[in-house]
Amino acid sequence: MNVQTTFTQRVGISLPIVQAGMAGVTTPEMVAAAANSGALGTIGGGYLSPNALQTQIRQVKSRTDRPFAVNLFIPQDNAPHVPDLTPLREILNPIRHRLGLDPLPEAVPEPPSFEEQMEVVFDEAVPVFSFTFGIPTPAVMDACSKQGIATIGTATTVEEAIEIERAGASAVVVQGAEAGGHRGTFLPYAEQPLIGTFALIPQVADAISIPVIAAGGIMDGRGLAAALALGAAGVQMGTAFLASPESGAHPLYQKRVKEGVETDTQMTRAYSGKPARGIRTRFMEALSTQNTTIAPYPMQHYLTQDIRKRAADLGMTDYMSMWAGQGLRLATDRSVAEIIVDVMQEAQQVLRSLSNL
Repeated sequence: MNVQTTFTQRVGISLPIVQAGMAGVTTPEMVAAAANSGALGTIGGGYLSPNALQTQIRQVKSRTDRPFAVNLFIPQDNAPHVPDLTPLREILNPIRHRLGLDPLPEAVPEPPSFEEQMEVVFDEAVPVFSFTFGIPTPAVMDACSKQGIATIGTATTVEEAIEIERAGASAVVVQGAEAGGHRGTFLPYAEQPLIGTFALIPQVADAISIPVIAAGGIMDGRGLAAALALGAAGVQMGTAFLASPESGAHPLYQKRVKEGVETDTQMTRAYSGKPARGIRTRFMEALSTQNTTIAPYPMQHYLTQDIRKRAADLGMTDYMSMWAGQGLRLATDRSVAEIIVDVMQEAQQVLRSLSNL
């Protein structure tokens, strides 16, 4: 099967599908399976140390000779202000005690060095580099261009998509409010923009000339066909792959995805300090009225990391982060390859039926 668009031609793949780089969930098996199926597999590398990132890249290379991507988080321009963590400790320490953890330590870990992560991307000659939470410096973009690395940014508004195009990106993912995981918003707004995927696609497509990849609530061939009809050159899918055998998601997380419905997710800052959509949990509800005590990203991520890990070890989903989009009813436990084949076949059937109207 080979379906070419401006996006597939630009990155050298045969199908207009991107497997989302879901940090902590994507595995080399998932990325390679997507790539071998003709889609663009993506390593979710945002939280990986340079050594761990290099290991995953090499594991993917050992499983496929087709193009794949690494997705990284753009560091914030300014280090977050360190707030008074006393109120947050008063909320988190009882939860930590319940899970058998010591009280919250004083020191907060530092995130991996973006510069060192990029050195790995360059050294390993990764074919595609995708980025979230901002735009890399001109030096990084120029280095990617010189090395022949295609670049894909993440936008949640038309204005952000225009900035990504100006920076020289090869394509842009337009992330609708339906999407699971962290919001990629990086320009300042009075409130977090939550524009739906199918409202955003045509507005971005009219505003920029680089390929648009639609993300958010797209789970099957009907979503792909609709996105293409609105001006997208491809789609990015994440929640659709969460319950696949290749997924690194905890088995109970996968069970919640397969049993979930469209009303089961909500936006939260509880786990990381940044707005993200996930399956509703007791932890999210406990912090929902405590927004003033939540630490900024990425501090909150590291302050809650032990809780999430211990909860996963104990099988207590109430305290796990289970990122997912609004298309939960359409999730299955089929393999990555089967999902991609089904999406393409259904999209072609839909487009043929529409052409006969």
